[in-house]
Amino acid sequence: MSNLDARVAELAAKYHSLAVEILKEAIRIPADYVDRPADQGGDPQCGLSNHEFHRLDYLRKRIIDIKAVRNADDVGFDAFGNLVWVVTDPNDGIAPEKKKVIYLDGHTDTVKALRPVWKEKSNGGLDPYDGLIDAKKINKAMLDAELGWVPPESEWEHLLFGRGSADQLGGVIAQIVASKILIELTGEGALKGVIVRSYATVCEEDNDGAGPMFVKREVLPGAKPELIPDVVILTDSTGDAKKGALGIHRGQRGRMQIEVTVTGRSSHGSMPWMGLNPLEYGAAILKEAAEKYEQRDGFLDDAFLGHGTRTASWATLDSPSDCAVPARFVFRFDRRLTIGETPEQSVADVEKLSSVAKARAAGLTVEVSIPTYTEASWKGYVLNNPQIYLGWVTPEDHPAIQAAVTAYKGVVSPHVNGKSGTGGFIPKEPRVDRWIFSTDGVGYPVPKDDTSIPVSADKKWVVSGAYKHPAMFGFAPGIEQNTHKIAECVDIREVRHAIAFLARFPSVFAGNS
Repeated sequence: MSNLDARVAELAAKYHSLAVEILKEAIRIPADYVDRPADQGGDPQCGLSNHEFHRLDYLRKRIIDIKAVRNADDVGFDAFGNLVWVVTDPNDGIAPEKKKVIYLDGHTDTVKALRPVWKEKSNGGLDPYDGLIDAKKINKAMLDAELGWVPPESEWEHLLFGRGSADQLGGVIAQIVASKILIELTGEGALKGVIVRSYATVCEEDNDGAGPMFVKREVLPGAKPELIPDVVILTDSTGDAKKGALGIHRGQRGRMQIEVTVTGRSSHGSMPWMGLNPLEYGAAILKEAAEKYEQRDGFLDDAFLGHGTRTASWATLDSPSDCAVPARFVFRFDRRLTIGETPEQSVADVEKLSSVAKARAAGLTVEVSIPTYTEASWKGYVLNNPQIYLGWVTPEDHPAIQAAVTAYKGVVSPHVNGKSGTGGFIPKEPRVDRWIFSTDGVGYPVPKDDTSIPVSADKKWVVSGAYKHPAMFGFAPGIEQNTHKIAECVDIREVRHAIAFLARFPSVFAGNS
């Protein structure tokens, strides 16, 4: 270990309890608002996409309080609603345009808490906001049934329960405490030659990559080099239930929404021959689509990212009553795109289903389209983006990935003893892998020939097919298979090591010992 490795690890251990305190409160905050009447400041969707303000305001204040920025002016909200803070060494003698720019990116919204279900399944022992209520009511069978990975019972004292603990508030809090350490170790070279821009983003659960999309649209065009990232670290959970916690994830599949609208003719249920039933014809489309996927008909596979997938994910029915032939059936497919698959072909694959042709031949209208995300952020900004989220891969030999491996070996490996492939333990050797799910990373790719963002060659952006993007990888606490689950939890030991990694990576990437 170098001296800087030792100092970073030392401070990560010192501030571990501070990180846990902030994480617990970030998880708990919606409890103050979800049951309060709107005329008294309540919000039943507090903490969800486009309803992040109360959590973000708390984090902004804590960033200032714990001195994770040099000045209060170094943290604030952008016009989309992302919380942004910046740390750098103003006295390192290096011009801003010559410094390496590192983005830390983590989303702050969660999926729905499903509070009554948590309480029911845990016999009152768990709450999605207040976490562990009564440990005596929690049993291993319940946790095993709900989660992808649970450590041995002798280690349950390290688990922090709550909605957002694994996805992905632990990563955001790691960014905050790492920023504090970077400032404290400025004199020892932790920030020499780098600018670290942290984003606590909004609306990722509803609209993957929305925060970066805003930055790409409003901040980066025509920007100076000190704003354009050399590398983006995504702090979405990188643990795997079988392979181990805290992976270095260098890629993910893309995803898109495909919406199918089947419009028929309504009639009284006693006279179905007078109608055209969109629910029945639509069900045939869903059945055929599922069969095609099971046969992998129209889906590609990639050795690294895995195969493309398609699953029915949402539906709504327009019907005058439950004793009528409905008028319209609308449903969506969640389509995950692996390398070589395109949104255009994915839509065409649905269009050419024989069940679609049969519905049209019978006189129904079938529209296959890509929906647009039209919801406003908590700040009122509407992206109006098509719901296409591009996949990406950063080559394993990219300097950013090599620096990540070096940083891991310096500040994580000496303090853990896990072995990859034996469960969700933290492995001693760095594990370079990929996500199964989607992250904010989908918001960064731009067309290869785009010149609105002035990216110099020394930024070493990755060119992949028709697109380019900054080098990206993920590193964060949380087991991927535990996210969005009842009894969602994080092993807080992972938070400590994520803090250390994020605080050490900038100096390694910049070439500082």
